[in-house]
Amino acid sequence: MRHVLSALVQNQPGVLAHVSGMFASRGFNIDSLAVGETEDPHLSRITVVVVGDDRVLEQIRKQLEKIVTVVKVNDISREDNVERDLMLIKVDAPPARRAELQALVDIFRARTVDVGPDQMMVEISGREQKLEAFIEAMRPHGIRELARTGRIALVRNSHLPKHVDIDDETDDETVVGHSSL
Repeated sequence: MRHVLSALVQNQPGVLAHVSGMFASRGFNIDSLAVGETEDPHLSRITVVVVGDDRVLEQIRKQLEKIVTVVKVNDISREDNVERDLMLIKVDAPPARRAELQALVDIFRARTVDVGPDQMMVEISGREQKLEAFIEAMRPHGIRELARTGRIALVRNSHLPKHVDIDDETDDETVVGHSSL
């Protein structure tokens, strides 16, 4: 089973090394890892995606909580959450094919961020499935480079009713009055 762990950690040098070292030393594989400062400049949020059963997850959570600089660890996989990845992708784009490529960019609600004589760079964000579908749509055109962030995620406000997310064509949902744009 796929688990998304959200760990609040002290924002100081070496924390990421301790966390990733714990995973490596215990033989746990990380599918995705993203780190960034939170609303509190003294804390960072590490979002880790791992695959394993509940026993493995419990082991990981307990090991993370033993690290002194880790403040709190939550498995947000079973909670209603919003997950996003960001990707930059550079594709072959000769002038004769740019309109076709731009149509794909528009369909996926991505945006062109750079255009050169024979290539273009596109920025896209969304759920993992959306990014994977975009990669497959771009593959026949010639992908030159690709860079992705790790997954980031936050738990939704569970007390509000849900509606379809206007940001993705997937089955994402968004809370009434709040947009994930």
